[in-house]
Parts: sequence; structure tokens; C-alpha cells
Amino acid sequence: MTGETGNGGTAVVVGGGLAGITAALRLAEADVEVTLLEARPRLGGLAFSFRRGELTVDNGQHVFLRCCTAYRGLIARLGAMGQMEIQPRLEVPVLSVRESGYRLGRLSRTELPVPLHLAASLAGYPHLAPADRLRVVRGALALQRLDLADPALDAVSFGAWLRAHWQNDRTIAALWDLVGVATLNARADEVSLALAAMVFKTGLLSENGASDIGIAKVPLGAVHHDAAGRELAAAEVTVRLRTKAVELKPDSDGRHTVRLENGELLSADTVVLAGAQDTASALLPPDAVAGQHRLGELGYAPILNVHVVYDRPVLRRPFFAALDSPVQWVFDRTEHSGVAAVHPGAQYLALSQSAVRDEIDLPVAELRARYLPELARLLPPARSAEVLDFFVTRERTATFDAAPGTAALRPGPATRVPGLLLAGSWTATGWPATMEGAVRSGHAAADAALAAAGRPAPVDRGDGRWPR
Repeated sequence: MTGETGNGGTAVVVGGGLAGITAALRLAEADVEVTLLEARPRLGGLAFSFRRGELTVDNGQHVFLRCCTAYRGLIARLGAMGQMEIQPRLEVPVLSVRESGYRLGRLSRTELPVPLHLAASLAGYPHLAPADRLRVVRGALALQRLDLADPALDAVSFGAWLRAHWQNDRTIAALWDLVGVATLNARADEVSLALAAMVFKTGLLSENGASDIGIAKVPLGAVHHDAAGRELAAAEVTVRLRTKAVELKPDSDGRHTVRLENGELLSADTVVLAGAQDTASALLPPDAVAGQHRLGELGYAPILNVHVVYDRPVLRRPFFAALDSPVQWVFDRTEHSGVAAVHPGAQYLALSQSAVRDEIDLPVAELRARYLPELARLLPPARSAEVLDFFVTRERTATFDAAPGTAALRPGPATRVPGLLLAGSWTATGWPATMEGAVRSGHAAADAALAAAGRPAPVDRGDGRWPR
């Protein structure tokens, strides 16, 4: 058995995703001797990169918004803000090809105060009729009046609320689901009003720059694994990859014993379970959290990513969203992937497909037959381009299921067992399952651990900077 108490005590963090990285760094900065365990061969959780021959591939397209202050704070702490790019102003090209023809609209903002910052964009949005644009305005104003602290919101579906507030199928498809599916991984009829309201009020109706989109300029692994690994090492965190925790037992002296898959035992004052909900649930001692028997009811929602390499450029924009199509969001990943070194002049596109329970297990051949013709319909240059590579990545447990009633199933960071904390985007952060939610949960777990040990936690200044 290993683990000797240092000046700040010892901690084991189980899980090397963004929540675990955040908790480990925060505790290490408080002079806690930290060991971080990750069962996979890399850090970053579900926001990672891998090699496919000479190609560097992100498992999925992960973006963030300017309002994601905790995630931006983590990236700054990792010294990687230069590897990120945030739009100076929100601009989302929205493409639709219908019988009436090819229509390209934009969701964008101005510098006017909220909600007027979106008015010009909505007034010229070609995917909605004038009467439907007025419906959206009425719905947005009603949404802005909702109290996010009202627990009753979680019992209602966003779709039911929208229809009760003047919305119809077209406004839901062309606006509310266009944004909501990508951020909540669920369609309006399947998602909690509480979570949907939080996303729209925070991202679109809080500050006029809150919704500006940020994207990594490098593969995610360069930030979430490489940069994170360097900072963890500098903070003297012991990182053990390919190391799985299989059992956790509180000791009679108030410490904890973590048993690894190889039989090794680690002893620590504090343990943070920062993995997925099923992983944490399997390690929790009996009756550690209220309603623990119901944790299994917090289901999963999948995300499918379709990757296509063309022999020539077929898309002139960094990304676009599609309407009236099975395609949802398309991103140009050429510069990030290194494809030019293998196929000069080629273009690599990644399709991010959320809320796709009916597609997640389809054979690659069937997905190819579905998406290549659709890309050719949306992007005329693709009709004459040669497909050099086509593959898919599947995250069957990408996010928790954000259905109505979800809030009651999401525990907070503290448990009934002293020194045992929970972190992960599935915990009670108030956010959906996003990188922002994961980082916030890591902060919450570290704050709770320090408070329980009688040690002051740094003050969160609310501006996204790493607390000091």
C-alpha cells in the first residue's frame, strides 16, 4: 500500500478527463499530494485525438462559447489559449436545399444590447417566414423571463414549453433545435426545459458576445493531453495512464483505500471520482449519496461523427449548419489533421451528428450511402470530387441523457462519506454535458474537498480566470 500524508494531505483522482484534470490541478496547487488515475492511454476524456495512419483525428468536433468561462479558464491555466480561436462576433452559416432552391442564411449578432443584438440576423433569416420570425421573438422574450432556479422547469420538456409559447414545427427545426441539438444532444421534445433554458439564456440572452464560437486550432489531444500532461507534471501530480480503479473502501481512520486492477492498493485522505456516471456509481460505497439507487436512471445519449476526405476543396467556410437534411453541422478539419502532407490539395470534413440514437449502430456502408449523396446535394463541388477516405467515430455514451426529470438524478460534489467527492459533467453543475460543465464540476469537487479539510478555497472571481 502506498500513500503518505504530505503537508496538504493526499488525494487520488479517478478519471483523467477535463473534470479530473481540473480537480487534480486545483488540489495540487493547495499543496495536496495528488495521484491521477486514467484507465485509457491518454488524458482528455471524450475530447481527444487519435492517429489514423498519417491523419490526426479528433474523435468528435468539440466547440465552446465565449460564455464558457470555466473551460476558457482551464485552457488559460494550461497555457493553451493561443491554440484556440474565438469568433470576434457570432456568425453561423445555415444552409438549406429544398425544392424552392438553395438558401444560405446566417445567425449572427451585432454590438447592440441583448436581445437586440440578434434582431438584424433574425429579420433577414431566410429559413423562417416573417410570421415565424415574430413567433421566435415572442418565444425568446418568454424564455428570458424564466427563473432558472425554479425546480419545476426540469419536469417539463422544452418542446412542450415551446409549443405552448407560440412556436411551431418550423421554428423549432430552423432555430431552437438547430442550436439545442448541438448543445444538449437531444431534440426539444426530449430535453428538460431547465437545461434548454439555461443554454439559451446563458448563450444567447445574457451578453451580446456570450454566443461567439470557439474552436481549437490544433488537435484536441495537443491541449487536453499534451498541455494538460505538462501542467500536471509541473504541479507534481503523479499521472498514471492505463490504470483502472476497481474498488474503493473507506478506512476506519478516515482515509480511503483504492484498489487497482492489478491488485495494487493506494491510500489517500481524499478521493475524487471524476469519471463517467457508471464508473463512479460502480465505485461508490453503499448509501454514499442520496438516491444512489437511482443513478442508473441517468441514461446516456450518443453522438456520431462522420469523417470524409475529398481530393479537392468542396467547402469554402470553416463550418456550417444544415437544415432540411440529415446532416447537422459540418466542419473543415483540413488544417488540423495533417491531411495535406498525405494528399496535397485534399479537404477533410467532419460531420457532427447529435441526438442520433437511430443511427449510432448503423454499418459504415449504410452511413456512407446516407451522407455522401447528402453532402453532394448541399455542396455542389462535392459532386465531382473523389472521396479518398470515409470513416466514422461513435461515442455511444457521449453525454448523459438530458431528459425531463434529470436534475433529481445528478448529485452534487459532496457525498455522505467524508473525503469522497464526485466530479464529471453528469453531476449537478446546472449545465448540460459539455466541456464547460466538466470543468465546473472539477472546481466544485476541489472546493468541497478543501472546505471539508478546513482549508480556504481560492475565491472564484467569476471571470473565467483560474482562481488563485
